[in-house]
Amino acid sequence: MSLTRFDEANDIVILQNPAPIVTSTWSTNDNNLDTNFTSSLLSASVTSPTGSIHFYIDAHNAVSTSNASAVQYSLAYGHRHGSGSPDFTNDTGSFGMSATRVNYNQYRQLVFQDETQNFTFGTHTPDSIYVININRANYKQKLSAGSLSLIISGANIDTPTDSNIKLTDDSVSRGATANNPNYAGTNLGGYYNIVSGSNGIMSGSTINQKGGSSSYGQFYPHAGLLILNGDMFAAKTGNGATFSHGKDFPNNNPGLSTNYDLNNIGMYQCISSSNHFIIDTEEDINSQFYFVRAKNSEFNYTNNPSFTSGSSKGTILFSSMRMNPKVFITTVGLYNDANDLLAVAKLSQPIAKDFTKEALVRVKLDF
Repeated sequence: MSLTRFDEANDIVILQNPAPIVTSTWSTNDNNLDTNFTSSLLSASVTSPTGSIHFYIDAHNAVSTSNASAVQYSLAYGHRHGSGSPDFTNDTGSFGMSATRVNYNQYRQLVFQDETQNFTFGTHTPDSIYVININRANYKQKLSAGSLSLIISGANIDTPTDSNIKLTDDSVSRGATANNPNYAGTNLGGYYNIVSGSNGIMSGSTINQKGGSSSYGQFYPHAGLLILNGDMFAAKTGNGATFSHGKDFPNNNPGLSTNYDLNNIGMYQCISSSNHFIIDTEEDINSQFYFVRAKNSEFNYTNNPSFTSGSSKGTILFSSMRMNPKVFITTVGLYNDANDLLAVAKLSQPIAKDFTKEALVRVKLDF
């Protein structure tokens, strides 16, 4: 077998700072997830304090019985005191030990690696959070900054007529670029603020878009998480503001065994009824080009073992292959210094090779 070492200066080209490849996050490859479905089996777990519905729900792109159905994202509600879901037991001292408290503790441990630090948005620290967890199988290296476009429908937040909240991240407003993402913080690889606006541009001049102190949440591109500030979606006391689905939102009743507030379901309804959830995924494709040069005196004999005699120490069996061999290049193998095969490139069509011909094959590796 013939092996030729590459000249790194002339035979290898490495592309620097390639542009990221951006595609849709959703498994249907549609830009907008305009239909959402949940499993019909969810209702079976409502009466149990440890039922999955109290921890999270999965949103599908099609009815769960369809072969095309796949989880697109999961939605959870967390409360640092455990309100909004039934306690696991009714024993003395068990108040607040519930699914919502588990959720809150789980995500603050994930984000802060600290079991005591609370989520703060702007300068406001709410008791509750909503978490949208994008299915990891749906995105590549990370979610794409500036692509988030989420409408929360039916939320009468500031006025009774304000029925939709249009959310994005603030990456463009922050001047983020591919070479300088300029994250708002470093947790989980970095995050952006979730704000009212569009295409990465926030409305107004501050992220604190409610009461001058609070943002809508935080967007973690590398972790596939949107953590929303629960207080930004709470109905205003005394103005009759409710979500369009018939309930004040969120509900945070004490964790009695009969309290099934299901705030995650309420938020899911407000997302699915808007028919508008866009978020893209991206990855950096690093490319290396190897220029394989077969000179006239090289690679003129076949590697096919049937052309040689095993008993005669590799003697060529066919006389036509001895003085003027004619072979065809079909495959290029790339090896390391230990002669381990690392990559194989197949040619689209064979290239004729003999002592009167030279060949140049360009091999491109994407990774």
